[in-house]
Amino acid sequence: MEDFHTWISIPICSMYIVAVIGNIFLIFLVMTERSLQEPMYLFLSTLALADVLLSTATVPKMLAIFWFHSTYISFWSCVSQMFFIHFIFVSESAILLAMALDRYVAICYPLRYTTILTSSVIGKIGTAAVVRSFIICFPFIFLVHRLIYCGRNIIPHSYCEHMGVARLACDDINVNIIYGLTVALLSTGLDIVFIIMSYTMTLCTVFQIASWTSRFKALNTCGSHICVILMFYAPAFFSFFAHRFGSKTIPHHIHILVANLYVVVPPMLNPIIYGVKTKQIQDRVILLFTPISTCW
Repeated sequence: MEDFHTWISIPICSMYIVAVIGNIFLIFLVMTERSLQEPMYLFLSTLALADVLLSTATVPKMLAIFWFHSTYISFWSCVSQMFFIHFIFVSESAILLAMALDRYVAICYPLRYTTILTSSVIGKIGTAAVVRSFIICFPFIFLVHRLIYCGRNIIPHSYCEHMGVARLACDDINVNIIYGLTVALLSTGLDIVFIIMSYTMTLCTVFQIASWTSRFKALNTCGSHICVILMFYAPAFFSFFAHRFGSKTIPHHIHILVANLYVVVPPMLNPIIYGVKTKQIQDRVILLFTPISTCW
């Protein structure tokens, strides 16, 4: 679809700009407003940081391809991009699990919320998410480096990812396929299972709340979380399984387009969804942009 590259680049560039500005503003808001120094908003700012990093690791090179036909990338640059994309994805999955845990504790154990999710616990959760992601994704580097490449050097995507690089090899890539599936099922897959369990227990508690106001507030917060989770996992798993099992049935340009949109649409929509759905953030944004009148 080379003839449409310029037209495709316009919405992608626009969404990237909105994603970067929106997420950086959200981080700024959480870090500067004392009333937002709560576990939920700290996790939200971490998610925003991960969104900025994910889109920045992919979109600039993508736009260079669309605008300047700059399709060349060195092997180690490609491997570095591959590592950071998978590292950030696994980290985001862990952050979403932490946010689900936060809502579970806040709604099911409201009186113990501040004693359970202390600053120390939040720090440990963040450290564990980063360490886990590094341990899971670091082997990808060795798995692609060990392969023998003998001619094919065109990746049918706008950015480098594990199986896209591995399929260039004229070597046995069964180990790469097995490890990729294992990682997807045992790390991200388990995250999804625990997230579903957490929200199931949370919603059961919500529907037992007598006050309709409190119930609506809890459902509103959970609803924004569930929207973000669906946007994050649905295109990612579509791209993941299509790359492994649906390469002959799914049109190639559809697969590539979904993979491209995945790195800009969720990062763009996350701050918008939380800004619309979360009253505390709405109030702070309104307060920040409301002109201060001075009486003389």
